[in-house]
Amino acid sequence: MGYDVDLADRLRAQLSRSGEPFTERAMFGGLGFMLGGHMAVAASGAGGLLLRCAPDDTEARAEAVGVERFEMRGRPMNGWLHVSREVVADDEALARWVAVGASYAAGLPPKTGEE
Repeated sequence: MGYDVDLADRLRAQLSRSGEPFTERAMFGGLGFMLGGHMAVAASGAGGLLLRCAPDDTEARAEAVGVERFEMRGRPMNGWLHVSREVVADDEALARWVAVGASYAAGLPPKTGEE
């Protein structure tokens, strides 16, 4: 399954409103949106939204309905969440989750040599 192009457009619009520069990159079978070279959010290839968060916040955030830890190769990852497409169906909910990912990525030191 490819990523949701409509969700990618909505993510692009949300991030554009922030005024912070971002880049896009194919990753995890989806389309990732990078701040300072770090992935903040992505239209997941599995459907829904993939995002970064503070590792210590992972468990509490994953308690929300339709939110779970992202798994890579069957291993749950701290600091990564998958949010179902139903949870981010409206722009207000999407904005809240984008803010989580963008805030975390913006707090990381910029990577050098990035686009």
